[in-house]
Amino acid sequence: MLNKLSATSLAAKLSARELTVSDVVQEHLAAIDANDSKLGTFLTRADEGQIEAQVSAAQAMVDAGTAGPLTGIPVAIKDNISTEGLRTTCASKILENYIPPFDATVIKKLKSAGAIIVGKTNLDEFAMGGSNEHSAFFPARNPWDTTRSPGGSSGGSAAAVAGRLTPISLGSDTGGSIRQPASLTGIVGYKPTYGMVSRYGLVAFGSSLDQIGPFARTVEDAAALATVISGHCELDSTSLPGNGLDFSTLKSGSLKGVRFAAPKEFFGEALDAGVAAKVQEVIELLRREGAVVDEVSVPEIAQGVTTYYIIAPAEASSNLARFDGVRYGPREMPTATHDLTEVTRGRLFGHEVKARIMMGTYVLSAGYYDAYYLRAQQVRGKMVASFEALYQNYDFVIGPTSPIPAFKIGELQNDPMAEKLVDLCTIPANMGGFPAVSLPCGLSNGLPVGVQLMGKVCDDARMMSIAFALESALAFSDEPNLN
Repeated sequence: MLNKLSATSLAAKLSARELTVSDVVQEHLAAIDANDSKLGTFLTRADEGQIEAQVSAAQAMVDAGTAGPLTGIPVAIKDNISTEGLRTTCASKILENYIPPFDATVIKKLKSAGAIIVGKTNLDEFAMGGSNEHSAFFPARNPWDTTRSPGGSSGGSAAAVAGRLTPISLGSDTGGSIRQPASLTGIVGYKPTYGMVSRYGLVAFGSSLDQIGPFARTVEDAAALATVISGHCELDSTSLPGNGLDFSTLKSGSLKGVRFAAPKEFFGEALDAGVAAKVQEVIELLRREGAVVDEVSVPEIAQGVTTYYIIAPAEASSNLARFDGVRYGPREMPTATHDLTEVTRGRLFGHEVKARIMMGTYVLSAGYYDAYYLRAQQVRGKMVASFEALYQNYDFVIGPTSPIPAFKIGELQNDPMAEKLVDLCTIPANMGGFPAVSLPCGLSNGLPVGVQLMGKVCDDARMMSIAFALESALAFSDEPNLN
């Protein structure tokens, strides 16, 4: 079945004329028809005319010999990335019928590469959440056990790839929203260095933290997608200079002699015993392969979640001010006692979004700025400095991606702090703009476990080459059964 193949394998078969683009796309559309209702993956699917136009353009590239690694490959897009002519809701009632008039830079790059955009995937509203249960429409579900969460906020994009609906997808990662769902669904999730991929057209949540990145079932596929979407963008003032990521040495990495730091704060009491056992097996494997793994301490990690939940809501409260019922989407009419903006935001934002806007507004207020926001930025600075000091002696940081495997839908709803602590191991990469990747490393009670590698800024190519070598050594090949 074609939907079982990697993007790289499909591209090779297309180039060899063993398949047509239509063959590839129709097989994946059939998989979406069969399983999307079980997984709650897509909020919007591209219509027949949009698909046909993309297939024709991609097949023309194949026939002309100009096809690239993503030509003719179906891609799912997280629904907080702007797509011209295709509904972009951010899983929020306040953008329910919004159809953007422009493409995000990453979408332009995908279209130029001949990729086939099949639809927009479910998420926590405005990417705020760690379970995909905060979608205003319906939750996404984990292909390994549909009673469980695929993680969040990019849960729909993760479920699409893990459930074999598309070989690759795009998510966004503000505090771990690519890596955590990748871990919970048994696939690869990669957050590039901040600024390597343009954020133009990504609906902003936390502007100093947000990063678009790939989901895939192999490191090679993730690298292929990142190669296409990376590079300087003049429309994004935080975009790094240069032509983008180059993974030409992806398969030449060796684990021998590589030095890993394992912060003991990643292995605390909150770590599930099954997750701890699998990550420890990875560490022992690395040592057998000739790598060095040392336990270290980064005390600031313990303050990471608290710091994140001051900085991110502060930025969100500013970014979401534009959704006022005047410029985008539906509006609720004013009442005798409340104006249009107040009624629209009150009725059309979900609980989690309103909570974070209120929290962010509070920490930025005149009386509390120094006590909360300024202090949080100071802690962020100390955390980043500690990790940069680690990189003087070590090549990478290693640890679990998520402290727990996939949890039951609704299980954490009455304990919001528990849901936020799921991001404990992923937040440091966003704080420092470091690249990080999650790889599946085994199963615990039938559920996937992820291991995370985090590198120094702009060391993406080496990190992914080491991830490729580790992926080969791990040889994880289990997959969910949706039948």
